[in-house]
Amino acid sequence: MESGPAVHPRVRDQLQARLDTGDYDEILALWKAHSIAEDARDLDGLVATLAPDCVYELVGGDVEPGHRWEGHEGARRFYTEFLGAFPDVAFFLQDITVGPQGVTEVARVSATQVGSFAGWPATGEPVTFTVVIVFPWDPVSRRFRGERVLAVRGDAPGGDA
Repeated sequence: MESGPAVHPRVRDQLQARLDTGDYDEILALWKAHSIAEDARDLDGLVATLAPDCVYELVGGDVEPGHRWEGHEGARRFYTEFLGAFPDVAFFLQDITVGPQGVTEVARVSATQVGSFAGWPATGEPVTFTVVIVFPWDPVSRRFRGERVLAVRGDAPGGDA
C-alpha cells in the first residue's frame, strides 16, 4: 500500500497474501475442524487448529475489550471460561468469508448464561448475542493465530437474511 490509512505491519503482509485453491481448501477445512471441535466441546481438537503462539482477544462490542489469552494454554483457559459461562451455547452462522488472511464469521449465538464472562454477569437466563470472529491464518504453522472477537448483545439487524 502506497498511501491510505495507517496499518499494523502484519496487515501489510495480509494485504499482500495471494491465495491458491489449495490454500483456500486447507483454510476452510481447518475452520470446519475448529467449529466441529467447538460444538463437541473438544478442547484438544480446538487447540489442534491453533498456532502455538495463538492469541484470543475480545476487541469490543458489548464485552469488555482487552481480555486476552495467549498460547495454547491461554486458548484452553478461554474455552474453559467461555463454555463454563455458556454451557449450552449454540452458533447460527450468518455470514463467512474465507481468504488467504484467514476466516471471518458472523454468527448469532444463543445460550443460557450460568457464569460471568468478560463483564457480562451470570444471570441464569437465556441470552442471544451476535459475534464477529476473525480467525487470522498463519501460513507458517498452517494453523489459526487465534481469534479476535467482537460481541453485541441481542440479534443483529437483518440476522435472518
